[in-house]
This record gives sequence, structure tokens and C-alpha cells, in this order.
Amino acid sequence: MIRLQVIGNLGKDCVTNTVNGKTVINFSVAHTEKFRDASGQQKDKTTWVECAYWTDRTGIAPYLKKGTQVYAEGTPEVKTYTKNDGTGGASLTLRVFSVQLLGGGNRSEGGDVQSNNEDATKQAPPIETSNMADDLPF
Repeated sequence: MIRLQVIGNLGKDCVTNTVNGKTVINFSVAHTEKFRDASGQQKDKTTWVECAYWTDRTGIAPYLKKGTQVYAEGTPEVKTYTKNDGTGGASLTLRVFSVQLLGGGNRSEGGDVQSNNEDATKQAPPIETSNMADDLPF
């Protein structure tokens, strides 16, 4: 299984739908990188990821608003299509397993909201790093 982790800002408010009796939350995440081209000019490159979160836990949906920074993890898929001008195009989609709100964006209330298909209330325990070198197999 290939897993993809995405951190970025929502491009618009999420949309919640019911498809064949199952709930899906659709949202798009953008990440912009700044770089210099060959002539030294500052450029921006934005990558968009269309996300589909199939879940019964829709409590996170009201917080998935335009501009909100999120972390999403799931299985990626590239979809190809033909543009109106006849050229080919591709889009990156993500079938989301978990989504977590991060500190940035337009949230007006404090606190983190996390949603995960496995268990929304569990978080990974902190990793003790002081003795990690003793446990390395090489």
C-alpha cells in the first residue's frame, strides 16, 4: 500500500455528501512552494490534492473551511483526463484515512479536532528519543 501525507490549506469549504448510503467529505488541499528559476526569479508552484474522506465521523466537517490548514493521510491516485484544448491533464486525488486540523488558517475557536477512521480519540504516544541509539539494529 502506498500512503501519502499532505499538509496544506483548504481551497474552499468542504462538501459532505451521501453516496450509496455512505458519507463522504470532499475537500481540496493546496500546498505552495517557493523557488527560484534558472534566471533567479522568485516563483511559486502550487500543488492541489482533491481529497475524499469516507467516514461516519462527520464532526470535523464544520471545521473544514476555506483557508484552514490540515494534515491528511491516505492512499493516492492519479487521474488523467483530456482538457478542452485537446491536451492531456492529470489530477492527484487522495482517499483519506485520517485528517487533522493544524494551527493555521481561518479557525476562530481554539483546540485541535482530529478525525481518524481507526479511532478518533487515540493519538500516538510520544516517542522517547534519549535511548534510541541503543535500540538500532546496526
